[in-house]
Amino acid sequence: MSDIEIAQQASMQEVTSLAEEKLGLASHHIDPYGRFKAKVSLEVMDDMASKADGKLILVTAISPTPAGEGKTTTTIGLSDALNRIGKKSIVCVREPSMGPCFGMKGGAAGGGYAQVVPMEDINLHFTGDLHAIASAHNLLSAMIDNHIHHGNALQLDARRIVWQRVMDMNDRALRDIVVGMGGPANGYLREERFDIVVASEVMAIFCLSNSLQELKQRLGEILIAYSVDGTPRYARDIMAHGAMAALLKEAIKPNLVQTLENNPAFVHGGPFANIAHGCNSVISTKMALKLGDYVVTEAGFGADLGAEKFINIKCRKAGIKPDMAVVVATVKALKYHGGLELKELTAENLNALNTGLANLKRHLSNLQNEFGLRCVVAINHFVNDSDAEIELIKTAVKEMGAEAILARHWAEGGAGAETLAQRVVEMLDADAEPCQLLYPDSLPLWDKINEVAKRLYGTGQVVADKKVMDKIAMLNEQHGDIPVCMAKTPYSFSSDPSLRGTAENHTLTIRDVRLSNGAGFLVVLCGDVMTMPGLPKHPAAERIDIDENGSIVGLF
Repeated sequence: MSDIEIAQQASMQEVTSLAEEKLGLASHHIDPYGRFKAKVSLEVMDDMASKADGKLILVTAISPTPAGEGKTTTTIGLSDALNRIGKKSIVCVREPSMGPCFGMKGGAAGGGYAQVVPMEDINLHFTGDLHAIASAHNLLSAMIDNHIHHGNALQLDARRIVWQRVMDMNDRALRDIVVGMGGPANGYLREERFDIVVASEVMAIFCLSNSLQELKQRLGEILIAYSVDGTPRYARDIMAHGAMAALLKEAIKPNLVQTLENNPAFVHGGPFANIAHGCNSVISTKMALKLGDYVVTEAGFGADLGAEKFINIKCRKAGIKPDMAVVVATVKALKYHGGLELKELTAENLNALNTGLANLKRHLSNLQNEFGLRCVVAINHFVNDSDAEIELIKTAVKEMGAEAILARHWAEGGAGAETLAQRVVEMLDADAEPCQLLYPDSLPLWDKINEVAKRLYGTGQVVADKKVMDKIAMLNEQHGDIPVCMAKTPYSFSSDPSLRGTAENHTLTIRDVRLSNGAGFLVVLCGDVMTMPGLPKHPAAERIDIDENGSIVGLF
């Protein structure tokens, strides 16, 4: 059966009883969105303030490939497995964007028998959070143009407006546009662009705020433009932040759903890790840590992007740290990094696998040696994997100072990941040094960029033209204490997606930097990375439909 067919046959528990039985929440804590989805009140955090936090498990992966790695699937399967062995575990994942759902990737709610449900709702409109974020973002855009149209009291320089527009769809035609055409009644003519919602600073602020009041404050600190004399102007200057917060009042509450095995799942916030910080919301993670003994969460794409930003941005700002990491790898993906093409991945090839293991080795070394995290490798099983290939990975990982465990959660659900869950619990029961940040706040911005590039990516040289260097130097004067958010291809340690494996001693080119003042980080654009993706030649949307009974088909 397909993933969507499995999900549609699931026997789901009413969300109100799930909240009561599995999380101990009272009815006044729950705002149901139908029978199987709900918002959870932020009052839960106040009610459980004195309770000790559970253990935080970060699921990350090797560099992604077209063969797929199954990181979300592993995150869900591990949480189900922990519950199967008698532990109280909650899974926390991001909300899917409709861009990838209708584009190339497809759904993002797990797969096989390790999914969160209702899968169709989660992958499409869900509880409307991404729509609310887009509306809040575009309200600010409209208010900027309206301010200029009605006299421009702040003397905004139309050539130096840094706030763009967004939509939750891949649409390359909107990357660079002109607005204000049609005469004076339509405003002033100027260049503009669209990003995808998951790259919006509003999304980042949404995911990094601890409360509604902090959300409002951060929204007010968004840099929108510079005046004609070079003075920075912020969202609060045009009184936009209050209305933006009002649009997000309900969205900021975590979304509660369930796994196929009727275990609780928070699905909340959805920044991409290649162009944003790639983690679910701080609020949902902290709430889960109060409600569960174990929290399994994921960070987007490979460990060089998602895990790095999870630790250096999310954990730095939220005051939390992961207790360990699970690194997802597959035989197929490692052979792809070893030089094989997609059509060659199903046949046993120990030489290619051995070469591709260098990618896993670097990710594992980064997590263990640069961040001080204890790690276990989860081999996400595929039917074509040979016993010899599995043993080669286990042997190589042992030589790396870790352990690799075969997991069959895609085919067997939580039962297929029980061995992994037991090992995770054993490791968490042992004492360990806390996870470390890669760099201190006090390090200059250019040095922070180099720390990430050279220590994690294996970069030989980081380069940028004088215009970019001057911009970094200017921003460092007032914002030098913020972390950097590297925006680059997820498919390589370099900024070139064709360089598989480890891409030794490559040059990382910084194309531009953008200050996300409200979110509190600097976005560093590397190579040709796009903040508005395009659809492929044959998008997934061509396969999505509804049947004669009104059921969605072809979503994943």
